[in-house]
Amino acid sequence: MIDEKTCGLLRQYADQYETKDFLCGDPSWFMHQVDDRHNQETMAFLASCLSYGSRAQFMPKIAFLLEKSKKSPYNWIKSGAFAEDFYASDRQCFYRLYSNGLMYDFFEVFRKLLNTYDSLGEFVRCEADDGLGAVDAICRFFSGHGIKLVVPQDTQSACKRVCMFLRWMVRSGSPVDLGLWADFIDRRTLIMPLDTHVLAQATRLGLLKSRNATMHTAIKLTETLKNVFPDDPLRGDFALFGYGVNRS
Repeated sequence: MIDEKTCGLLRQYADQYETKDFLCGDPSWFMHQVDDRHNQETMAFLASCLSYGSRAQFMPKIAFLLEKSKKSPYNWIKSGAFAEDFYASDRQCFYRLYSNGLMYDFFEVFRKLLNTYDSLGEFVRCEADDGLGAVDAICRFFSGHGIKLVVPQDTQSACKRVCMFLRWMVRSGSPVDLGLWADFIDRRTLIMPLDTHVLAQATRLGLLKSRNATMHTAIKLTETLKNVFPDDPLRGDFALFGYGVNRS
């Protein structure tokens, strides 16, 4: 169990950091720059897929996609308009391990999903009814169509970026998260987006003993955070962010 002092600290940081100001410099900012549900879902997913490494490096890459799509990423992907800027044979680096050709292949598979299910939300609605099921469905679809790196192959890893995307889509009543999928996925079933930074903060607070960023660890941390935020465990994401900021 978490002691009451730690619970109070986490609640304080969650209140302090889950505000509109959190969007500044965060990849979640991009989904707030487009209109309508389909564009928001699509932009959020693109942003999450690029959100690793240095923010100073990946934020401009997300901004590039927003600009190229003319703030209509849903139609840009669904219509295949991305082919004007990305080519399957182009091995030039787009971002870190992602080549332009890999991005093209990813967009093509994403286009197939959108043209089959109409939207990413409808795909998940058909395939899953809880947070872990949604992570698994997204990973299986892209890996089943040969996509590597951009989307995790399976749920053995912590799948931090997919879990973050689901936080954005499911949690309602938030100045940050959109809550577009709140009607078919319960926020209490979401899995904590776990990376080495979150792992370090959770370990310092005694919320975890494991130092491995796996799905098993992410689920364990989520269960622990339910002791603090029983109805909405991923408020703990903002709390641990705030704890990290105040320790730096």
